[in-house]
Amino acid sequence: MRKRVVVTGGSGYIGSVLSQLLVESGYRVRILDRFFFGDTIPDNEYIEKIKVDSRTFSSELLEDTYAVLDLAAISNDPAGELDRIKTIDINYRARRRLQELASESKVERYILASSCSVYGFQDGILEETSPVNPLTTYAEANIYAEESAINLLNRGTDMGITIFRQATMYGLSPRMRFDLAINGMTLGLWEGGNIPILRDGNQWRPMIHIRDTSKAFIAALVADKDLVQGQLFNVGSNEQNYQIIQSAKLVAQGLNKPFNFEWYGEPDHRSYQVNFDKIRKVLDFAPDWTADRGAAEIAVALERGIVKADQVTKTVAWYSTLLEWESRLKDLAPDGFVL
Repeated sequence: MRKRVVVTGGSGYIGSVLSQLLVESGYRVRILDRFFFGDTIPDNEYIEKIKVDSRTFSSELLEDTYAVLDLAAISNDPAGELDRIKTIDINYRARRRLQELASESKVERYILASSCSVYGFQDGILEETSPVNPLTTYAEANIYAEESAINLLNRGTDMGITIFRQATMYGLSPRMRFDLAINGMTLGLWEGGNIPILRDGNQWRPMIHIRDTSKAFIAALVADKDLVQGQLFNVGSNEQNYQIIQSAKLVAQGLNKPFNFEWYGEPDHRSYQVNFDKIRKVLDFAPDWTADRGAAEIAVALERGIVKADQVTKTVAWYSTLLEWESRLKDLAPDGFVL
């Protein structure tokens, strides 16, 4: 019998890769998603897709569930600033609610997808015990969700709770994103011969391929509960702490093109280097991918037409469109209908 794993946001950038790998690893997957970015999941006898909102779904959807992988969120720092209230509501309150429902439903494992962005701007190499310094609503909401998970543990839940602070991701996904650093650089070089670099290029970011972060989720699922219960892990690798301009040079190397670039935006105030020794030691985790290989994979997919850059692949642009539609419909349909 395959154990059921519920993946919130299972059709998103991470979820659409992770869900497939979970099936390959012997799990049955139930995806809970609004499908804002479309249905990216091929039909599969071991995947169930349910269109629901993480803020309102019934606890019945968690019955007979081994684990919940909580990915549903307004993703990344710029998107989180579009509507602070909605970001807190979805990225914190909905997750706190899910944590409670999962515990009451006797779910055995819960893994929260948080982010290394909670470190904000700090010098030195940051560990899981380092202070946080949230500079955005997205980072604040992640910290609140982490705290609510720990509070649930302190109240004596039997559910195994693990928190993942993930590095900045890159790589090919069925729900492609070109608003992520390495992915966007790859698109810029492939399309126009220049890599767009957010000023001033010296800011530090840890990077991880999407298949590697998915592998980490599965490693935590199969690990002994005692190893991961109540644990917070930085998810990434020491070798992939890059300055943004270093990442850009790796993109050029991966595409075998000259390193030409152009600046854009205001100077980025987020900069942090992260230590990943804990996940390597506890879960024997090491990435399989590097930035240059990830960029090369994306370029091949673009060449073959497997992915294309449109509004949906740029998160802020697509969320902005959805919010504009919502506003227009409220004006056109004050009674709940248009015609």
